[in-house]
Amino acid sequence: MASSRSARTVVNIGIVSVLAILLAGCNSMSLGPTQSTQQEPLPEPEIPATIRADELVGRWGLASFHKPDDRVRTENAARGQCKQPYVIGKGQTGGVIMHLADEATPQELRVKGSRSGKNYIGPAGPAGGDQDREIVSFDGRVLMTRFINPDANSRYGTMVYVRCAPRA
Repeated sequence: MASSRSARTVVNIGIVSVLAILLAGCNSMSLGPTQSTQQEPLPEPEIPATIRADELVGRWGLASFHKPDDRVRTENAARGQCKQPYVIGKGQTGGVIMHLADEATPQELRVKGSRSGKNYIGPAGPAGGDQDREIVSFDGRVLMTRFINPDANSRYGTMVYVRCAPRA
């Protein structure tokens, strides 16, 4: 009986040792919920903008202002830029072709909505990102945007796009 008890003890110690080695080699294995295990939050689904990308496609006179008192003067200056319009193109995947701040080459950007009801133009990703610009107002003829990035916003100000008349 003593030998069967000592044999059982050796077997139990052996099983515990093997389990300890297996557990030590596998950090991701969990025997139950722990406080340190947290799942990454799922990305929020893309919220559609209230402005469609195709509404922005076209030729625009472009100017900007820093002081709200300069808005009317800036809209008039933008109208005068239709001789050399800024062209917002249609993207291949449903976006618009525009420049990011400080980028020489235009690229396809998304028109994105947000839970707050604001609309943004920027690269794919959550609305209101550092490279986005907020659409301050849009009535079909005049589009006003401002960059989210404080540095870009301080340099460029509020951008005013005035739709140019169609070519005759």
